[in-house]
Amino acid sequence: MEKLNGFFDGIAKPLSGVADWLLRLGLGIAFFLHGYGKTDGFAGYLGSKGIPLPEVTAFLVTWGEMLAGIGIILGGVLAKSVSELGHLITRLSGGAIGIIMIFALLIAHSDWGIFFGERNKVLFASEQLFLLILGTYFAIKGNK
Repeated sequence: MEKLNGFFDGIAKPLSGVADWLLRLGLGIAFFLHGYGKTDGFAGYLGSKGIPLPEVTAFLVTWGEMLAGIGIILGGVLAKSVSELGHLITRLSGGAIGIIMIFALLIAHSDWGIFFGERNKVLFASEQLFLLILGTYFAIKGNK
């Protein structure tokens, strides 16, 4: 087993510097695209769910998602040159993603949860829980 681990360590070591970027880019791009996809018709959906001020809420959520996605990536870009600012941007963006995803799970995806779903539904059949976890990760860790 030690030889096999050594083999995989040899493959992984040159890539370890980009491992965090795989998560950061995946989350940042996905969240930006989720927000961008809400630029048309999202207020109507929120109104149908009984959310107050659906136009204002849709605007805030749409731009919050796009800016948080950009912030996750920008925070990493600034990690070396302006480290404290990059760390703060990463944490704020991760926190925003976490908060948005909690509300998304409660409002839009409540039938996908462990306690809310039908028996024939797959537990969190989408990446929603993954986005919540990654956002929370970056809110806690920042760039450290």
